[in-house]
Amino acid sequence: MTVRRFNSFAWENVPVLSYKEGGPYKDVTRQVLFEGEDSLPAQWRYFEVAPGGHSTLERHQHIHYVMILRGRGACLVGDAITDIAEHDLVEIRPMQWHQFRAAADAPLGFLCVVATERDRPQLPNTDDLAALRQNAKVADFIRA
Repeated sequence: MTVRRFNSFAWENVPVLSYKEGGPYKDVTRQVLFEGEDSLPAQWRYFEVAPGGHSTLERHQHIHYVMILRGRGACLVGDAITDIAEHDLVEIRPMQWHQFRAAADAPLGFLCVVATERDRPQLPNTDDLAALRQNAKVADFIRA
């Protein structure tokens, strides 16, 4: 099938999945829109964070690109916290800590493109959290 119809931030024949197994996150779902093929080895995904929810605080070796499709919130990338809204683009470089949070009164939906072959996310250990929390704004933002 070449066309998957869109309806209420879901696409036909695309299951709405749990964000991931376990981990410190709140109210997030995932849809895999396109699974990479040899000619384009990338995976295109849609994540939705419910109002007041957040993704995991993580980092990894691979780069990924995000486009905010719905709602608003904020993100941590590296040591910068930025308000985000529909159609904003976010670049996450390798080994940058990052986390997305939805506004308390709005969902946050975003498209994410990653390589099909990629490493697993790393969660922060005690030392990583202590280093991140040296920045008061980051300490107030992160959920881990």
